[in-house]
Amino acid sequence: MSTVGNSTNIFWQESPIGKTERQKLLNQKGCVVWITGLSGSGKSTLACSLSRELNNRGKLSYILDGDNLRHGLNKDLGFKAEDRVENIRRVGEVAKLFADAGLICIASLISPYRKDRDACREMMQDSSFIEASYSKPDFTVFMNMSLQLCEARDPKGLYKLARAGKIKGFTGIDDPYESPLNCEIELKEKEGECPSPVAMAEEVVSYLEDKGFLQNE
Repeated sequence: MSTVGNSTNIFWQESPIGKTERQKLLNQKGCVVWITGLSGSGKSTLACSLSRELNNRGKLSYILDGDNLRHGLNKDLGFKAEDRVENIRRVGEVAKLFADAGLICIASLISPYRKDRDACREMMQDSSFIEASYSKPDFTVFMNMSLQLCEARDPKGLYKLARAGKIKGFTGIDDPYESPLNCEIELKEKEGECPSPVAMAEEVVSYLEDKGFLQNE
């Protein structure tokens, strides 16, 4: 019996089937690929391309997209600092469950604050979190695209609204983005252009292969 948060008198129920058995069934290792970067940096594009490439290889993945989650799980949250913290915490907890299920979970969120990304990594006690900003067996992918490139692309028209003062607390304009310090994968623009989705996906897949996530031994 224990107390967790505001809950009391709760028990942890162990499952008769563990992560090892689930990974064996899927012939892959569960992990979290955390894609971070400014709005318009190509996070969702990479997530979709990566998921397609994994599917072509017979590997099961699932995308946790920041905007999609705000339609359901996080629809009660805004963009104030405390809401951003809770948003990332919830996504981290869900991503942890997907990785425990043996899936390759692709989390695609701006996730601007370093401490929040670090907190999600700490949830993965068995090193199954990949932030392309840390040299560990799992990883974060840092979409290191300049503000100028992201603003020029502005696929959702959000930078234009932020510059006009119609959106407050917008990351990169009037709210900070804290870049990863030592990411596993850092994808950069070349001559002002973002690499192709296929090229980016192939780089991430190559990393997953090298680290043994695409097979269960």
